[in-house]
Amino acid sequence: MISDPSKTMCPVCGSDDVDVFFETRQVPVHCNVLWPSRDEALQAPRGDLRLGFCQECGHIFNLAFDPTLMSYAQKYESSLHFSPHFQTYAESLVAHLVERYDLHGKKIVEIGCGDGNFLRLLCEAGGNCGVGFDPSFVPDSRGVAGARRVTIIKDFYSEQYVDHHADFICCRHVLEHIDHPRNLLNSVRRAIGERSDTPVYFEVPNAQHTLKDSGIWDLIYEHCSYFSASSLCRLFTSSGFSIRDLTETYGGQFLGMEALPEQGVTTLTTVRQPPDGASVERMARDVTTFAEKYRSKVRCWGNNLEQIRAAGQQAVIWGTGSKGVTFLNVVVGQDQIRYAVDINPHKQGMYVPGTGQQIVAPKFLQSHEPDVVIVVNPVYEDEIRETVKDLGINPELICV
Repeated sequence: MISDPSKTMCPVCGSDDVDVFFETRQVPVHCNVLWPSRDEALQAPRGDLRLGFCQECGHIFNLAFDPTLMSYAQKYESSLHFSPHFQTYAESLVAHLVERYDLHGKKIVEIGCGDGNFLRLLCEAGGNCGVGFDPSFVPDSRGVAGARRVTIIKDFYSEQYVDHHADFICCRHVLEHIDHPRNLLNSVRRAIGERSDTPVYFEVPNAQHTLKDSGIWDLIYEHCSYFSASSLCRLFTSSGFSIRDLTETYGGQFLGMEALPEQGVTTLTTVRQPPDGASVERMARDVTTFAEKYRSKVRCWGNNLEQIRAAGQQAVIWGTGSKGVTFLNVVVGQDQIRYAVDINPHKQGMYVPGTGQQIVAPKFLQSHEPDVVIVVNPVYEDEIRETVKDLGINPELICV
């Protein structure tokens, strides 16, 4: 493990017992900002990853993160609901939340609502009304802005919006983008005030999945925080919430946190021990071996691409979210992959940041006829296999 003499305090628990265990330089700053030309994509802004592990609470964060490089403007595109598999997951989650918290005729606030799809589902399922906050929202382009009972504010959620009282607050895949996550949690807790029956639902990528299952393609610059179950619990309990449920979802890739506000906000000093010290110790063991596992997996895929090239085969990659962009930017030999497939029509015709592959629709493969399709997220394998079959082509599918 790399020793870091200038240890930085953990943004979750404030501990200075932080060890740097992984470093890589010059990765794209944004995976979900795509580019209209190959030349622009090759010049995409870059930054460094320098990941530290907090021995106290099990949080992982990027010590080299520079928030001034981040820009979540309207060209930011991260919608996943074009996938039937993901949409089924979202609808199942909505059904669970509506039933568990009796979300009928209620007011819902979503922080970082993206294109508003999840908020719309919540409103439609229970006859609720919703207010979403997201600076990247594009008005009227997704059929959500005019949706009944849904209002989108093109801004970050902040103290100026605390008067938007809600019966339920949700925030999915936002917290990991914030270098000081306690600030957001404290804002939410202050907005709730004395209404202690207001539940919140937060969802983040699962750091333990990244470590244990070698999910190295999940390491991206815009994720400055990687939450474990322990660090997520620590964050919520120290920000004035009591935890109702914490579950691994989406094949273990996500953590879903359900919580209620405590009466009065607890202080950082009152919550010192992680909810499960053993889990932090297990993470510490995984951390010590992660860098070598990362290098081994990158080498393995470099060899795979060389074998594909030597055999005279054509390969495409399927998926241009964070996993696909990371794969293309870290594996040697990616330059032989000319095209990246994505079912999101808002990505098609654009170019991958850092490496410049053109993003194409699945139908393009009928004329391109690749020999190999590299699937960057195994949870979509069955969906992709079915799509390829419907296209009438028969490439080999390989999951990373």
